[in-house]
Amino acid sequence: MPDINQELDKIKSRISEANFLSNKGLSNEVGIHVFKYDPKYELSVRNYIERLVNTASEHYRIIELDLYRIFLEILKDKRILDTVPSLEEKKGNEYLLTQLQKIATPEAFIEKMKYAPHQCGDVIFLTGVGKVYPFMRSHKMLDSMQLEFSDVPIVMFYPGEFNGQSLSLFNKFHDGNYYRAFNLI
Repeated sequence: MPDINQELDKIKSRISEANFLSNKGLSNEVGIHVFKYDPKYELSVRNYIERLVNTASEHYRIIELDLYRIFLEILKDKRILDTVPSLEEKKGNEYLLTQLQKIATPEAFIEKMKYAPHQCGDVIFLTGVGKVYPFMRSHKMLDSMQLEFSDVPIVMFYPGEFNGQSLSLFNKFHDGNYYRAFNLI
């Protein structure tokens, strides 16, 4: 297995490619890419993303969308964030999960993610996938993003396995099938 730093170092050149930025060479598919990594490298990946996001580039502009932060914003907007611990204590994990999934729907996430105008050179980095589990599943999020972000390449940073067909979060939980994504590296 390649060293995580070697894999991370490939990201910058990949997202700088003209074909990548214009979503060309994907057989007319939506430009959704997965950067899969062993979950034990989570902190290294986060640090790399932070550095890359905060480094100016003439080729691309990174728009980081952290699913966990968006989830918390949705709960704050609904004024229920502070009640979550007591609700979990009183009603249990399963009840809480069901209720939060009714509020933090893929549509609610998309509303928080929207920005305009999309610019040539924009690249969306979808992060926080592991932190938001099980409240939002990555395959559902990618399905929902296709229409709103069809003109912008999306890179989902995925702590687990992606074999081109199915996602396995933390190399442990089957997170769903997703056939429209490509491995970034």
